[in-house]
This record gives sequence, structure tokens and C-alpha cells, in this order.
Amino acid sequence: MSMTFELSDSVTLLFDFWDVQGPGGMVLSVVVVFLLTVFYELLKVWRVCLGVKSKLAQRQALYGHTPSSRCDDNSILESSPSASSLTPLDSHPDPNRYSLLMMHIIQTVLHLMQVSLGYMVMLCVMSYNFWIFLGVILGSTLGYFISFPLLDQI
Repeated sequence: MSMTFELSDSVTLLFDFWDVQGPGGMVLSVVVVFLLTVFYELLKVWRVCLGVKSKLAQRQALYGHTPSSRCDDNSILESSPSASSLTPLDSHPDPNRYSLLMMHIIQTVLHLMQVSLGYMVMLCVMSYNFWIFLGVILGSTLGYFISFPLLDQI
């Protein structure tokens, strides 16, 4: 296997059965790698969004109420984290714990998908095929362009 970039239309990607021979197969492979990379970038932003929502849910479960927009003296005192408000509110199981656990499980699965997909994209680049490399770079660029403005909506 060559360790320099080449402009070839034949390459084996990731698995033995993904053996590209000819320009048509190369175009299809570049499109697949492009879409995988766009999905990778979207997955990163989705994980960040879920992380922010999870932290908000944890704060609500910890303090036992949702943040209010009132700004009178009583509401400020009620919402301040004093020693008494940091203690658990009651001893019976909290229904929010189940939702926090499910959120953690979802984030773990998304992390697994992100890491696996990231390594697969890296291995595609390590095929040292210029066209595959170009598909990864363009897919990452488009995925970033599409997904990161969504972070402003959090």
C-alpha cells in the first residue's frame, strides 16, 4: 500500500468487500464518505444540544423547581442555592432520575456512534486516495456549515 496520496480510481476502503474499481465506483464511494462525514458533524452538534438539555434537567432535579423569570425579592431568595436547598427534597425515588438515566444512556450511545464514525472516516483518509480525502474534507466543511449555526438556537 502506498503511503503517499494518489489520484487513482481503485482503492479498498475499510472492508475487503468495499473494493472500488473504476470511476463510477469511486464517485459512489466519495459520495458515501461525504455523507458519513456530514452525519459525523451533525452528530457532534446533536450531542452538544443534548448535553445542554441534560444539564438543565439536572439543575431542575437538584433544586426541585424550574427557573422562573420573576425578579422580586422573594423569588431571588427562593431560587438561591443555600445549604437547605441543596439537600434532597424527599427520600422517595425521583421520577426525574429515570429521565436523567435515559438521557445519559442516549448520550453514551451517541458518543459510541461518534467515536466509531470518526475512526472510520480517519481510516478512509488513511487509504491515501485523493478523491476520498476530498470527500471527507468537503463533507466536514458542509456538515460544519449546516450544523453549527444550530448551536445558537440552544
